[in-house]
This record gives sequence, C-alpha cells and structure tokens, in this order.
Amino acid sequence: MYMQEPSSTTKPYLQMLIGGLLLSLVFGFIFIGGFELVHLGRIYPGVSIGGVPVGGKTLQDAATLLTREITYPYGGKITLQDGTSSWAVSPLEVGLVFDPQTSIQEAYQIGRSDPFPANLFVQWKTLISGTDASPSFIFDQRIGGAYLETLNAQIYKPVVEPSIAVNGTQVGVVEGAKGRTLHIPNSLALIALQFQTQQYGTVPLFIEETRPIVMNVEAQAEQARQILSQPMRIRMPDNQPDTQGPWDFPPEQLAGLLHFNIVENGAGATYQIGLDERALQTMLTQLAPSLVLEPENPRFIFNDDTRQLELLESAVIGRTLDIPGSMQAIQDKLIAGEHEIPLQFAFVEPPVLDTTPGATIGITELVHEESSYFYGSSSARVQNITQAASRFHGLLVAPGETFSMAKALGNISLDTGYTEALIIYGDQTIKGVGGGVCQVSTTLFRAAFFSGFPIQERHAHAYRVYYYEKVAGNSIDSSLAGLDATVYVPVVDFKFTNDTPYWLLMETYVNPTYSSITWKFYSTKDGRSVKWDTSGLQNVVKAPEPLYSENADLPTGEVKQVDWEADGADVTVHRTISRGDQVINQDTFRTHYEAWQAKYEYGPGTDGMPPEPSSNPS
Repeated sequence: MYMQEPSSTTKPYLQMLIGGLLLSLVFGFIFIGGFELVHLGRIYPGVSIGGVPVGGKTLQDAATLLTREITYPYGGKITLQDGTSSWAVSPLEVGLVFDPQTSIQEAYQIGRSDPFPANLFVQWKTLISGTDASPSFIFDQRIGGAYLETLNAQIYKPVVEPSIAVNGTQVGVVEGAKGRTLHIPNSLALIALQFQTQQYGTVPLFIEETRPIVMNVEAQAEQARQILSQPMRIRMPDNQPDTQGPWDFPPEQLAGLLHFNIVENGAGATYQIGLDERALQTMLTQLAPSLVLEPENPRFIFNDDTRQLELLESAVIGRTLDIPGSMQAIQDKLIAGEHEIPLQFAFVEPPVLDTTPGATIGITELVHEESSYFYGSSSARVQNITQAASRFHGLLVAPGETFSMAKALGNISLDTGYTEALIIYGDQTIKGVGGGVCQVSTTLFRAAFFSGFPIQERHAHAYRVYYYEKVAGNSIDSSLAGLDATVYVPVVDFKFTNDTPYWLLMETYVNPTYSSITWKFYSTKDGRSVKWDTSGLQNVVKAPEPLYSENADLPTGEVKQVDWEADGADVTVHRTISRGDQVINQDTFRTHYEAWQAKYEYGPGTDGMPPEPSSNPS
C-alpha cells in the first residue's frame, strides 16, 4: 500500500489553504489577547446587575454606578400587616442593605471562573446576548428584629385568665381573653421572602395567640354562690362523747376565706374554688389542742364471787384532730353543697378495752386491802375523802407503770366537787379546798407499802395528824406514825410502781357510818411478802405553849381555836420484801414531825383565861 503524492497542479492550492488557516489563527489569538488586555480589571461587555449595565466598566466605576442606581433598600416600600393594622417601612428600616462589592465581584467573575475554552464561550455569549446578574443584599436580622420589637409593643396583649370577683357576699365573673404576641423569627422569615422579589409588597406578620388555660368559670362562680348562701357549721362527729362546738362561720366570714386557684393536670387545667388552705389550717391548728382526748382504760370492779371483771365505766378511745383530713372534708363537702361538716380525727385505742377478760391482763384475785379511819371528821372532810377516793375506784395500773396519785386526782376545786376543810399550809392549819384528801393518800401509801410495791415518791405531813393513827374503834395506834403521806396537787405527789407482770385494779370504798376508807388491790399474787418494823417515836419534842392573839373580827367574849398542838418526833420505818427465802428489796422511810403549837384567837375586850388547848381538831 502506498500514498499517492499530490499532483503538481494541486500543491499550490493546499499551501495557500494551510497558510490562510495559520494566518487566521494568528489573527484570532491577536484579537483574543487584545480583548483580554483591553478588559483587564473591567467587567466583560454585555454584563448587567439588576438591569444596570456595567459591562466594560472598572470595578470602582461599576460600584459607583450601582450605588446610585440600585435604590430598592431605601427607595422601596413594604407593608407589614396585622389584621386591620399596618406599618409601611423601607427595606432598609428592617435591615436590608445593598452589597455593591459582592455584586461587582460576582459580575466580574462572569467569563472568568471557568476553564479557557468555556470562558471564551461565556464571553462570546455575553457579548452577543447579554447576562444580567442579581444584585447582592445583606439582611441584618438584628436590625429587623429590633424594629419588630417596637411593633410588638403595640401588638402584644397578655392572656387574661377568667376570674371570680367577690364583693361582700356577691359573686361576679371576670371574663378571660386570648393573649397576642408577635413571633419575630417567623415574621423575619416572611420579610426575607419579600426581599427576594425586590418588589413592593405586603408582608403578613406572624402572630402567636395564647388561649387562657381555663376559658369559662361560670360553674365555679355558681359553686361560690352556693358556698356563701348560708353559714358553714363545723361540728364534732356523732360518735364522740363530748359536747364541744359547733363552730359557725357566717357567709361574710366565708367570703373572706374563699380562694380560687388554677390547677394544671395531664388533661388540661381546672379552676378550683375552696377555702384558703393556710387560713383553714391555722384555724384547725388553734382548735386542735382543745379536742385532744387521751386514751383511757375502762374502769372495772372485780366480782369476788364470779372472779370476773364487771364494767364500771367504758374505755375512752383516744383521739387527735386529723388536720389534713378535716381540711379535705371541709373543702369537699362545701363544694358538694353541704354546710354542716363533721371534723375528722385519728383514733387510738387504750391497752385495755371494755371486753378484755380479767385473766388476760392478770386480774384474778384480791392481793391486798388496806383501811384507815377518820373518826371525828367534819362533814366537809368526809365529802372531800369520798370525792377524792372516787377518782381511783376501778382504776387500772399497767405492768411496769409508775402511778401518780396527783395525776389521777386532777383538779381539786369547788367546781370538781370538793369543799373547804382543814389543811396544813406552810406552818399553820387553815381551811382550804380539799381538806381530807390526805386521808386518801395515806391509805394508798399503806396499801402500796404492805403490798410490797416500790415507793417512788412519798411526803409526810409537817406534824402528826392523829386521824392517820386511828384504828377501828376510834383508838390511837402510835405504831402507824411514819406511815402517812400527803399530796398537794400539783406540787407534792405520791407515786409507786407496779413492778409485776400483771395489771393492777384498784377499788376504793368510803363508809361514813364507820368512818373508814378501804383500798383494795386486785391482781395476781407473785409470792412476795412484806415484813416491816418501826423505831417508834424518837426524839420527842413537846408542843410549844399555846399562842393567843386578838382577832378584831371576833365579838367580845368569843375565843376560837385555829390550830392544834402536836408533839414533834422522828420515826424510822424499815421494810423488807421477800419471795420465799429471797429478799427482793429493802427500803427505809424516815419521817420528821415538827412540834406544833396550838393557836387561839379571841375578840377584843375578852376577859378570863382561854380554854385548854386540844390535840384533836374536829
């Protein structure tokens, strides 16, 4: 295979063609180079920005031209609208600023940002058809947000929750209203969309509305009217023995206690009405102490024939006011339309109930009984002895309990059934309420002493009182000196401890006919026995000579004895408590009696010698 050489006639034509092509290329390169050289630092012809021709211009000239021709930020107008309210503003006022430098840089890169051949095509196309670039703007949302904040001051309306107004005992309703506020980020987004058009236009502002949590409170207002329609009465429950209360609250007072509150929950919110919790709690807290009942065991007597307990007084179920429960009951019942509301209590049963068998608590037999005698006592003294003894009849003492006589006696006054009789007060014998109670305390002391119970507190009388040394038949047994005990509530007490594992039942019997008081202890014998001895009267001191003094309140010739003589002495009593051959306890009781002076008073002008002093006051 071979190539045929061109003929001699065709060679000149080929040479001319090739030469022409080469010459065209040379001229083309010269033209392109010249074009580029001419437009070095200038925007290519045919380029415009936002309709403003900038082709062939230097960057500085183009910037000057654009700044003059692009007027939308300060010459344009947009309308911000909220319902029937509107505000006309320039884009510049809400943060739109023209950016000539960025706009020019983007225009300058037209025909320069692609590879060489592609750039030539873009330059040619731009030259022939033209290219319009979008101007660049900066939207400063801080400026726009600040402007919208000023609008929000006009647009904003706080949400208004409906409420109930109470004027006196009249109830009205304040309607609720939606809250309104300008949502600035969403509104700025809508403005930005309008800016993209570079046209005049209306931008609807984005408004947030907040509904009241509760829209209607008419039902609760009707509840308030019902609450104030009549007085509220708080009373004790029907099953309580006392008669405290009732406590009434008129509508005018209830109106001041009414309280309204919005409570949110998972399902929404409710408008609650009721009495003010703090005021209600304060009222009940002040009331609570007077309503406390300490639990009390029942009182029994022991039937010596059947050997069973017989109920004397029912047990007292202890109680304390349940303040939270009472508050809730008051609120609930008021809302339900009830106006008579029982208080709520927490109840505590005593250790022993009415139905408790004696064998269960160890009361099975008589373990000791003790009697003392009060021959010659006045009717007032007998009344006080009877009244005081009744406080202990049927009383129970728990295993391990230290029994306080003063606590069991309680208040000694004319209001509790006592009367005036002779008492020892300080260094004199005078009339006082409760004279004779020490006959009871002395009898109890001896019952506890001879039963072998530990004595925790005992006080002797200031001087020998012969009542406490009397025995059956109205004779004196001086060996009983030192076995008396005085009680003066609440300062001076007598106490002993039931140190057995069994309950102790006490019964007291006063027999005015025989001038006796008998104290019985029922429990279960634990084998203990008591031996005792006394020193008898030691260091005897004769009573001082009688003292006579004038009393202007007495008539002439009348002489009145107001105190009685008694010799002073010391007595020591030893006690040994044993169980079989084993000594459980030993104790000693020392008593010092003062020598006591008889005292007389006489009326002014009384002649003659007063009578001889008596040692046995009647």
